[in-house]
Amino acid sequence: MNGSQLRPDPAGDRPVPARTLNIANALTLLRLLLVPVFVLMLVTPGTGWRIAAFVVFVLASLTDHIDGEVARRRNLVTDFGKIADPIADKALTGSALVTLSALEELPWWVTAAILVREFGVTALRFWVIRHGVIPASRGGKIKTVLQIVAICAYVLPLPALLDPVRWVLMGAALLITVATGADYVVRAIRLRRGGRAEGAA
Repeated sequence: MNGSQLRPDPAGDRPVPARTLNIANALTLLRLLLVPVFVLMLVTPGTGWRIAAFVVFVLASLTDHIDGEVARRRNLVTDFGKIADPIADKALTGSALVTLSALEELPWWVTAAILVREFGVTALRFWVIRHGVIPASRGGKIKTVLQIVAICAYVLPLPALLDPVRWVLMGAALLITVATGADYVVRAIRLRRGGRAEGAA
């Protein structure tokens, strides 16, 4: 959620770049560091470890929202944050999906579909970067929330009786992930052709 932005000079003379080492970027780095911790807990047998993995995943997910808010409110947006933030996001959700599939708790085709969409959209961003930036849309934000909620449902050691709830949540996350990905493709092509891309996935 971080990007590149100038903050006012304390002396009031001219704007100066925000420091790379700031609280917003520290939260982004914390999210990256929590990824291997989360994976280790997830693959360790035992209900206690699964609950611990759930807690770590939720905390890491919360930093995704907090770092962006802090960066915008305190003018701490940096080029480093612009690059590191989406990497941290995909590392967290991607590692969760891949690990759940490796544990045979989530079909591999679901993980593949979501990851192809996520990395495909990243490639499209680089494809249109010279023509402009497609801002985040409501659909994209809903997609992120649904993915996090669905992953939480799979990470938590819920009784088998609640398996249908997991399937519905992951199915909804998958549908909106694919739909917003298709929408992004359309908007990216429109932007490349010189049109406007209002909203994105």
